[in-house]
Amino acid sequence: MMAREPHRVVVIGGGFGGLNATRSLAPADVDVTVVDRTNHHLFQPLLYQVAAGILPPGLIAPSLRSVIKKQRNARALLADVSDIDLEQRRVHAVGPDDRPLDLPYDTLVVAGGATHAYFGHDEWAEYAPGMKTIEDARHLRSHILTAFEMAELATDPKERAEWLTFVIIGAGPTGVELVGQVAELAHLVLPKEYRSVDTTEARILLVEGAGAVLGPFDPKLQRYTQHRLEKMGVEIRLNALAVGMDDESITIKGGGPDPAATETIRTRTRIWAAGVQASPLAAMLAARTGAETDRAGRVLVNPDCTLPGHPEVFAIGDMVSLNKLPGVAQPAIQEGRYVGKVITSRLAGDGQPRPFEYADKGSMATVGHRHAVADAFGMKVTGWIGYTMWGAVHVLYLIGWGNRLGTIYTWARGLTFSRNRGHRLITFEQANSEATGPVAPRSAPPAAGVAPPVQEQPPA
Repeated sequence: MMAREPHRVVVIGGGFGGLNATRSLAPADVDVTVVDRTNHHLFQPLLYQVAAGILPPGLIAPSLRSVIKKQRNARALLADVSDIDLEQRRVHAVGPDDRPLDLPYDTLVVAGGATHAYFGHDEWAEYAPGMKTIEDARHLRSHILTAFEMAELATDPKERAEWLTFVIIGAGPTGVELVGQVAELAHLVLPKEYRSVDTTEARILLVEGAGAVLGPFDPKLQRYTQHRLEKMGVEIRLNALAVGMDDESITIKGGGPDPAATETIRTRTRIWAAGVQASPLAAMLAARTGAETDRAGRVLVNPDCTLPGHPEVFAIGDMVSLNKLPGVAQPAIQEGRYVGKVITSRLAGDGQPRPFEYADKGSMATVGHRHAVADAFGMKVTGWIGYTMWGAVHVLYLIGWGNRLGTIYTWARGLTFSRNRGHRLITFEQANSEATGPVAPRSAPPAAGVAPPVQEQPPA
């Protein structure tokens, strides 16, 4: 009598959703294959600290293989997903050497994540990079540090002013945290390290299309954040939209007494934190299942995270629209764990679990050194109390005690004692590329964990 083959589960994406789905299947009688175009799991909430030179990448991006090495029923593949055959239940991918991979599945979990959204101006990616990957963060770190190096070399006051002008577009948590770190670099970390330039003269702008920073947060926390950033020397432009940019400038509309007025700001550094769009896999799945997509290209899923007409296909995380949940880590984590339980229950014949229910654990954001805002555990706190809460929660969700202890040590050394940034190395070649070439790579990276498939329907 031949042994029955285990149920085959393919998980696309090793981010929060995909990894938690995989780990929750550890006790189940299944074979899990995790497919990702990187070999690591990225803790995106701390990615800005890599861009600021606070943390090394390894502390927030452990190897996927190391994370699941003790899970005997799971394996990881470094590959690009190119297509999904829903009828034949196969995932088509390619390896690093372009060899074709054919991965059959009984159950599919798609956790493709999201990428940058430039609201119809994809050409801006060349001038205003976003931050979704380790490569993005390294690139931003190199560019920010190069700006100060070039200001030191500049003899023309206008050129120096351009290098010392930093514009961050988008005042959500990522934009607020990034602008706070740029301000700290200019005003606290770097002044004593340069001789020909006063880094405290840097002009740092935060541009937001809405009427407040940290839009989803409580008004009390919004006011605190704005006051704190302004105290740090950040110039905040609310109700202002980016309408154009090139190698050496950005044009914004609004943000002043006349909402129709435009202003061109000369700057060599623009950072995009204004919006995201779903992985192209969302549009492909929607076209093939008849599901709808929202304005951000996210596919609408059933209450149990499955696709219409395909109970064997789950979609989770930033690429899906479900109950108007935000595209942050917690929904993806909880959806991944939920999907793992659903698959396990099905195989055990226990029936269908209840629809997915999200447990809101609050929102947090840092506002520079020892300052943060937190709306969690029924409390709305600011300052060092919020900073302590923020740090404790983020360390808790890092993977591995080595990474947790390493992060705590690095924070203590770099932020508490010396206000130093120990991970801000650049080379002449990197600086040359940043100073003479476009700000962002010509070819923007695809959504986290997934290669762009052939699209039958563009994102909405």
